[in-house]
Amino acid sequence: MGREEILTVQDICKRYHDFFLDYVSFEIKAGEIVGLIGPNGAGKSTVLKLILGIIGLDEGAIFLRKEKMHSKDGKSLKERVGYVGENVDFFEKCRLKEIKQFYQLFYSTWDEKHYRSLMERFELLEGYKMSELSKGMKTKFSLCLALAHRPELLLMDEPTSGLDPLVRNEILALLKQYAKTEGAGILFSSHITEDMEKIAEELLFLYRGKLLDKCKIEKFVDNRIPIDVHLENLIVGRGTYEKSSV
Repeated sequence: MGREEILTVQDICKRYHDFFLDYVSFEIKAGEIVGLIGPNGAGKSTVLKLILGIIGLDEGAIFLRKEKMHSKDGKSLKERVGYVGENVDFFEKCRLKEIKQFYQLFYSTWDEKHYRSLMERFELLEGYKMSELSKGMKTKFSLCLALAHRPELLLMDEPTSGLDPLVRNEILALLKQYAKTEGAGILFSSHITEDMEKIAEELLFLYRGKLLDKCKIEKFVDNRIPIDVHLENLIVGRGTYEKSSV
């Protein structure tokens, strides 16, 4: 029996004067981590914003466990989604405890015990102000907030950009564990292909608003195909690859 679909994206479109997200479709199953790959301006953040409802769809539909998102009942569905972005610069003068108290007001499913265990895992103290944290610590705290209400779907927008390898590995380990133990789906947008190789099951290749390819990570591991080279070849329109001799 196949795994249940957590997220279903059907032919979504978004038009701007200089950009068009062109009928993008994909699915994320329970326990699956999907990587979203593409250069700057490819449309990765647009896809995430559409899923979150920050911007509206021009066409298409998005479903969370077969329930249509951003309808009249959208608020209840939003509680089931978590988000971590690249820039964690909110509430710079506030202490972590104050930020947490504000954040948890929006989630009826907030699990304080789970939040505490995440904070302990990352050795974060609530007495710190955001301005006193390193970039890595800010990202860890943002992840604690995002996971504390046990979301069924977690969206990650370049969360490990600019972080040292040790911090990145800590975060990736937690994501793998969360997807497996909670049966959650994770959509992970990143430029760092090493991260994708470590945690993603499937990769989506996006360029100038078009979804160029969808493939399992085994294609790259088994055939020694560099992910970034695959993207470059998709962009220039080259064909398939021969197995690397490197």
